[in-house]
Amino acid sequence: MQSYTIGQAARLLGVSPDTARRWADAGRVATHRDESGRRVIDGKDLAAFSVELARSGDGEEDLSYTSVRNAFPGIVTAVKLGDVAAQVEIQAGPHRLVSLLTREAVEELGLEVGVEATARVKSTNVHIDRT
Repeated sequence: MQSYTIGQAARLLGVSPDTARRWADAGRVATHRDESGRRVIDGKDLAAFSVELARSGDGEEDLSYTSVRNAFPGIVTAVKLGDVAAQVEIQAGPHRLVSLLTREAVEELGLEVGVEATARVKSTNVHIDRT
């Protein structure tokens, strides 16, 4: 399972590292120490927290959210696999993006809840890059 440092989590959540640290200190998101002694958050825990955060509207309201070339870096929060097709949801700060793609693409990219990924939007299509 992929883990994220406080700084990485802050970037994915669209908040400052200080805000992410305060949330971790308050117990809003679980952390543990990695082998280097850094405080990290498990990907699945971060994914669940990002969905909760987006629903609550709690965040840094004064931040402006922009996309460079329509790229939305975030964390995978849901993967629904069918026989041929798949649906992947990414929470990128306050934005929830949904992509419909092939099951084979999801498996090749190793997409699962808690994995960092970038959604790229063009017109009505959402493409996903594993980051």
